[in-house]
Amino acid sequence: MSKWVFCLRSIGRNIKHLIDRPDEEYCFRLHKERVYYLSQSLMRRAQHAEKSLLVHMGSCFGKFTKSMKFKLHITALDYLSQYAKYKVWVKPSSELTFLYGNNVLKAGLGRITENTPQYQGVVVYSMADVPLGFGVTAKSTQECRKLPATDVVVFHQADVGEYLREEDSQFTGVT
Repeated sequence: MSKWVFCLRSIGRNIKHLIDRPDEEYCFRLHKERVYYLSQSLMRRAQHAEKSLLVHMGSCFGKFTKSMKFKLHITALDYLSQYAKYKVWVKPSSELTFLYGNNVLKAGLGRITENTPQYQGVVVYSMADVPLGFGVTAKSTQECRKLPATDVVVFHQADVGEYLREEDSQFTGVT
């Protein structure tokens, strides 16, 4: 399971806030190649269900591909956006482009967290601070300042538009 924790590095040490919550303790569980985030009480109840009949439990954070790479699902956005260490804000003119699954260009970059390294996982926000999705920085903050407007700044990973584009496969357990 340490492979997927590495993928959550965009929230850094703030991951402890996801587990040690004031209302109840939460945990991460692996079930059918998917990582779920759920309360301890729900996990105890799910242990009594037959594994072959259990479809989902809690919120799906992502899944392991056949090559054992972890793909973060958009269902984790609400949880991760609260504690994201690195953030990118896109201009209103580029929001829709990002929501259609395209990368963020320098021309569409509104702001970026200071000292964001290259190839770092980031949460992408609108200028109104609404989380839109996830991405990976193509360049560091310092390199972004010197780029031409047509260069890619953030590689698209997932966005809230996936709810509509992939609702058949993402939420039914079918891959």
